[in-house]
Amino acid sequence: MKPKIRAFLLAATAGTLLLSSACGSGGDDATEAGGKVELTFWSWVPGIDKVVAQWNTAHPDIHVTVSKQAQGDEEVTKVLTANKAGNPPDLFQAEYQALPTLVSNGAAADLTKYAGDAKSKFAPGVWSTITLGTDAVYAIPQDSGPMMLYYRADLFKDLGLQVPKTWEEFGQVAKQVRQKDPKRRLTTFSAGDPGWFAGLAQQAGAQWFGVSGDTWSVHVDDPATKKLADYWSGLVASGDVDSQPMYTPEWNKALNDGTLIAWPSAVWGPGVLSGNAPDTAGKWAIAELPQWAAGEHKTGSWGGSSTAVAAKSKHIAQATQFAVWLNTDPAAVTGLITEGGIYPAATAAQSGGALAKPPAFFSNQPEFYTLAQQFAGTAAGVTWGPNVNVTYATYKDAFAKAITGKTAFGPAVDQMQKATVDDLKKNGFKVSG
Repeated sequence: MKPKIRAFLLAATAGTLLLSSACGSGGDDATEAGGKVELTFWSWVPGIDKVVAQWNTAHPDIHVTVSKQAQGDEEVTKVLTANKAGNPPDLFQAEYQALPTLVSNGAAADLTKYAGDAKSKFAPGVWSTITLGTDAVYAIPQDSGPMMLYYRADLFKDLGLQVPKTWEEFGQVAKQVRQKDPKRRLTTFSAGDPGWFAGLAQQAGAQWFGVSGDTWSVHVDDPATKKLADYWSGLVASGDVDSQPMYTPEWNKALNDGTLIAWPSAVWGPGVLSGNAPDTAGKWAIAELPQWAAGEHKTGSWGGSSTAVAAKSKHIAQATQFAVWLNTDPAAVTGLITEGGIYPAATAAQSGGALAKPPAFFSNQPEFYTLAQQFAGTAAGVTWGPNVNVTYATYKDAFAKAITGKTAFGPAVDQMQKATVDDLKKNGFKVSG
């Protein structure tokens, strides 16, 4: 989040986060004149209006009007502004890491008594992202970003490489690539993508945030994250992996010409590869993310969003009914996949049906979504804090300086921890430790 979003952070304790939804002015579920409820919905998902049209046809008494919004910071700012003015949309898209900020500002309602059995439709790791580590339900998951390893199957074969099953083997393969062809590298470490690093930290066992009563705990510098940072620090220092940021013209070219031959990423990777490395179609494959211990099966998540309901909505029950339908009904989720291009959070929709065929870019791997579903089921749970934006911004700055200065990554993690705690305290939150 940008500074203008941070300005909205309440100078209050985390108790506000846990209680704001229950104390909001919403919850009056009386219908509009004529018995018809009108709901507004802010979303950035392409083609979602077509999915909503299905709902409107089947539910003439609860009409939903979609308003397309920009993604990320801009949408969060608009929601907070509208909430402060007293006229927020009834429903809005919320990225998982932004949800605590929306809740702490009293913008997102607690949907616990309206969500029914929705929890059973999602993997535990995904569901935990919308509870904030409590018994409350602050949104309904929509899409998820389970991580996996993308690799150039053709080049692995040409170079005589084995797909690494552990991070120790990953480091060995990185060294082999450099020895066999000094112009190539296995992958890159990116100082520009904190969400990527956070997902890898989750897999390693990290839990950066926690909340108990009215007090937050922050452990960005926990042993799991330090282990992860030291691991990549060693690979970068040895030159066995590259250290250029992702999503640059140079990175795109390296993927396209085979200079980089693997990419730990998320399920949405085919869209990136098809756009940035078009000459490599049909040459990539996916495998489980390397594990920290042989025989384990864990992954992290990079990205994903949910459908939240405004605490000040007059129709929280009906809005929640729609949110659950949107993200669990087979026809609705199929529409989100085919029209919006999402990878659904609902477990029943993660393979078969609309995902029976692999992405066109992975026509050589017909089991793409079957594997992706397996990986998604092993995603670690995560609780985000109300100022992840600060954690992420510090990551970019501290890790970029470490790479430029050729210093170890451990101190960069320490900077992330300090900046996060200092900012929470500055904004009036109680922080343990």
